[in-house]
Amino acid sequence: MQEASAPQAQQGHHGPPEGFIRKYVFSLDHKVIGKQYYGLALVAVFIGMTLSWLMRYHLIYPNGKIFGLELLSKVGAPGGVMTPEYYLSLMTMHGTLMVFFVLTNAPFAAFGNYFLPIQIGAEDMAFPRFNMMSFWVTLVAFLVLVTAFFIPDGPPISGWTAYAPLSAVGTDAGPGLGWGQNLWGLSIAIFCVGSLLGSLNFIATTLDLRAKGMTLMRMPLCTWAWFITACISLLAFAVLLPACLLLVLDRMAGTSFFIPAGLVVSDRLQAHAGGSPLLWQHLFWFFGHPEVYIAILPAMGIVSHILINSIRRPLLSAKVIIYSMMSIGFLSYMVWGHHMFVSGMNPFSSLMFSFPTLTITIPATVMTLIWLGSLYGARIRFTSASLFALGFISMFVSGGVSGFFLAQPSIDIYLHATYFVVGHFHMVMGVAAIFGVFAGTYFWFPKMTGRMMSEGLGKVHFWFTFIGTYCIFMPFHYLGLAGNVRRYSSFVDDFLLPLMPVHRFITIAALITGAAQFIFLYNLIHSRFRGKVAPVNPWEATSLEWTIPSPPPWNNFGDRHPVVYHDPHQYGVKGSLGDYVMQDSPEKIENES
Repeated sequence: MQEASAPQAQQGHHGPPEGFIRKYVFSLDHKVIGKQYYGLALVAVFIGMTLSWLMRYHLIYPNGKIFGLELLSKVGAPGGVMTPEYYLSLMTMHGTLMVFFVLTNAPFAAFGNYFLPIQIGAEDMAFPRFNMMSFWVTLVAFLVLVTAFFIPDGPPISGWTAYAPLSAVGTDAGPGLGWGQNLWGLSIAIFCVGSLLGSLNFIATTLDLRAKGMTLMRMPLCTWAWFITACISLLAFAVLLPACLLLVLDRMAGTSFFIPAGLVVSDRLQAHAGGSPLLWQHLFWFFGHPEVYIAILPAMGIVSHILINSIRRPLLSAKVIIYSMMSIGFLSYMVWGHHMFVSGMNPFSSLMFSFPTLTITIPATVMTLIWLGSLYGARIRFTSASLFALGFISMFVSGGVSGFFLAQPSIDIYLHATYFVVGHFHMVMGVAAIFGVFAGTYFWFPKMTGRMMSEGLGKVHFWFTFIGTYCIFMPFHYLGLAGNVRRYSSFVDDFLLPLMPVHRFITIAALITGAAQFIFLYNLIHSRFRGKVAPVNPWEATSLEWTIPSPPPWNNFGDRHPVVYHDPHQYGVKGSLGDYVMQDSPEKIENES
């Protein structure tokens, strides 16, 4: 097969790190930065999980005392009893932490930073100093956000979407909407800057630093997913950044971008005129729906990469997977209006947003059919990584099916403000993406640390998480169909009281499933220091990261310049020494696609 030309990897971006600070703190090494992103996401996810526990407990026992909560907020939880307003504050922080600092950081920034340069044969990212800046800017954004817990005003009550005018008018609108909301807006604006720096770096690295022979179609599917996600992020965060700055200006500089004239809040006429609350919704959701795919596309790529390795043969069509991910990225910018069906949108506009919402399910369905079709007849290796990859497919399908209902304006108007939507986006965006993160962790942990995670603990972790997740989020759909309104801090109305047993079941499932994540945390930390020493290629994989020592040296390939001869899907090759052929092996393969 004739090889197309590919850019030659640039070497010598920076020398080996000297000293603790340069090696582990302000590091220029993409691998250390990837670990830093992963660590930040790990902290954020456990904070977010704790907040969800507190909210679930409050829903079951609205007047129940939560020990120690008054230490966090005397106003929000006097005597340890959570107020309805503080429930909304915790909901805001839970959503913001999970969407921005977990689902964006872990599958994209963490794994992408660590493995994208190695998988294309590069020494490092194209702009190592920008890469370092992207993490530290993101960390500053995280610290600014969590500071809202410790100020007298407390966190905002406006939700992770921060809808105007609630988020724009200031303290008149309620607790947490003073400096708490200011910190939220500044935090997300800072986060956007870090994401833009990272996206530019990913794109430049992928296009310019590929090794000799590494054509675009020879890149692993996870590399493609990170590259497409970077392209989406570049436009999405470029819109959210000015939106957050305009929101802060409305709050602190007296402008009126999102506040209309004649608005009365808490019996006070607001001194603003000319703004539009719907402008915030358009700007936010123009970012917000691509954000769904910023979270899920990297997981799709990781799962595809792991499935190929686990079934020991190529997928039915890797190229169709790539084209489907491209289509999803393109269509993701045409569907933001389906979040606004209840905003008074013109019915014709609703119809125009409904069509691409249904259309975007086509490439996602094609990818799912390729995954399932490739599994047919395969002798899959059931590891912790492959189990979470299969769990991802299950969550993605189960959560995605409910999206068909929400794509219809007439149905969405009824379901929009209910738990049905909560169940949908938690399964298809939240849990599915986190399953991808778990799969990637179990798969690449040996490469990142040189040690193996416990497969026994990994499989126990999987089954508790898989079953528990269905027990939590599938009943949400039933609650939504029954008319259970979301964002309520307690359910005392007569028509909601019969639903309380379902909420109790969900709360118990959430506590058990959350506790199971400490199995993963123990496995992660214990294996890091006492795990079995990993061979260089424990999974008998083909991509370039498995051709170098574990953990990799600071410059990845040392003084060697890798040359790529094959795509990364060469499993089950007849006549080869094993059942697979490495990408950098000069071995000839007949009928290579």
